[in-house]
Amino acid sequence: MEKKLKKSNQILKISQRVMLATIASSIVMAPTFSASASTSTNNKSAVAVGTQNTTKATSTTSAAVSISALSASAALNSTVSILDSEGWLESANVEWSSVSNATGYDVYYKSASASDSTYKLLDNQSIRKYSSYYRADVLGLAEGNYVIKIVPIISSKEDTSVQAITKTLSVKANIREGFAFSSASPMGTGSGGYKDDGTVASNATIVYITADTVNTIKSDVVTNVKGTKTTCTGLANILAARQKGYDKTPLIIRMVGEIKSSDITGLNSTGYLEVKGCYNVTLEGVGEDATAYGWGILVRNAHNVEIRNLGVMLFPDDGISLDTGNQNIWVHNNDIFYGAAGHDADQIKGDGSCDVKLSDYVTVSYNRFHDSGKCSLCGMSDVNNFNVTYHHNWFDHSDSRHPRIRVGTVHVYNNYFDGNAKYGVGVTKGSSAFVEANYFRNCKDPMLSSLQGTDIYNGSIGGFSKEPGGMIKAYNNKVEGAARLVYASENPTQFDAYLATSKNEVVPSTYKTVSGGTTYNNFDTKPEMYKYTPDASEDVESKVTTYAGRVNGGDLIWNFTNADDTNSTMDVNLMAKLKSYESSLVSVGGK
Repeated sequence: MEKKLKKSNQILKISQRVMLATIASSIVMAPTFSASASTSTNNKSAVAVGTQNTTKATSTTSAAVSISALSASAALNSTVSILDSEGWLESANVEWSSVSNATGYDVYYKSASASDSTYKLLDNQSIRKYSSYYRADVLGLAEGNYVIKIVPIISSKEDTSVQAITKTLSVKANIREGFAFSSASPMGTGSGGYKDDGTVASNATIVYITADTVNTIKSDVVTNVKGTKTTCTGLANILAARQKGYDKTPLIIRMVGEIKSSDITGLNSTGYLEVKGCYNVTLEGVGEDATAYGWGILVRNAHNVEIRNLGVMLFPDDGISLDTGNQNIWVHNNDIFYGAAGHDADQIKGDGSCDVKLSDYVTVSYNRFHDSGKCSLCGMSDVNNFNVTYHHNWFDHSDSRHPRIRVGTVHVYNNYFDGNAKYGVGVTKGSSAFVEANYFRNCKDPMLSSLQGTDIYNGSIGGFSKEPGGMIKAYNNKVEGAARLVYASENPTQFDAYLATSKNEVVPSTYKTVSGGTTYNNFDTKPEMYKYTPDASEDVESKVTTYAGRVNGGDLIWNFTNADDTNSTMDVNLMAKLKSYESSLVSVGGK
């Protein structure tokens, strides 16, 4: 129900934008038009200057929206009319319709309880024009309450008489948990260019990239041990200059709108933007429509890197690849769609969506995987142990590898496995996974260990993997609609997972994998285990479907049905929608 409600609200939000813009156009043609209906406070509407008393609509009926919009029609062309505003995870945003005679807008923000003298001017690049509205996103906010003020520029100066201020917007903190934030890790954090309270690091450099500026943006980079700074032009060159690690200054790269592979000079031969050897870097999208179209992101030998709020689609190999020598990497709140078809039959939806290989102290959280064929390979040629956490991800009708683990120590908690046609968590090559408080809804085989239990059931010989097995400790998971799941208490040899009766239960060494004789390493009960607070499994669906993926679910909405639960083939309609995708962004900058 929560998922359906959220999607209905997203569709309604788009309808409201179009309706208000249409009404505004009609007012220009017929300025004497008026309406006597009263304003509903449960739908978006224009309000008196300086206020906005609205909440997110919960109905798909357009009549109330129309009445609200009509009652506010007199103000649509003379004052700022706020269409929507909301607080999100360490950010807030506002949308408004255009004002007659305005040549641009300045946008300010402050803590809701602070005096007006504390208003800060928002970066101009965070203000964008779309076909029927304007939008501004404020990033880098600590948890708390805020307001945003929109001031039109008329006759070359701010006109405060027609400004508008949002309602109080509640901003929540990102959950910084998992191995990327372990006190035992080399960097101690995966926040990239931000501080752990969500605010911008004091000495951070912030650059904005668009399809038009990605190759012309300039930034000074320390390029040798003497501290010499070199002015680099273009995103790929800026990142290449940081590759040797001389410049550890926090860098925040904010991506605005859709950027296609053809827009970027400097992708590698396989279509990756390379983030190599870098320290303290955040690559993030602004708003709902930041999209990496036709290219992927390769992170290698990097330290304290954050990737968030991006739509990644039709990538040529992996969508996001953490490959070799990485430490303290945090990948979160991304929408990952189909990649381009690969050479193998199982790559029709692309290869890995977010693969983790030869990397340590990684957290993958709050991402939404849209029907991915292979979500996340975790470990490849690894021979040494490594540590990865997956939490609050929405595996939305994806097929397999949630994750598929070799060798490593992996914590999988509070994820929503939603209609998965093949399997959930799979362990091989001596790996240990603690699978805790997840919700498996119609996931065919929630947990698999190679060459035993369900993996060889009914005559199959290693259908999941022919490698030696790994061990799973399961606790407090909600499992519905599984085809088969066998715990060690039912079969002490041919089991899929060991079912713990308490969170801190130690798995006895008498339980071993059939192939390889692996025992569970009990990492989760050791003193060096990081601190975290899991949600109850009953709350996982609501929490994950509300916050996983980009801000407000992103700008590309796709609704899977229960009929997709057992279907692992590519959805041709979704692929067609991806191939025809275009951001509705018109221009960047408020003036």
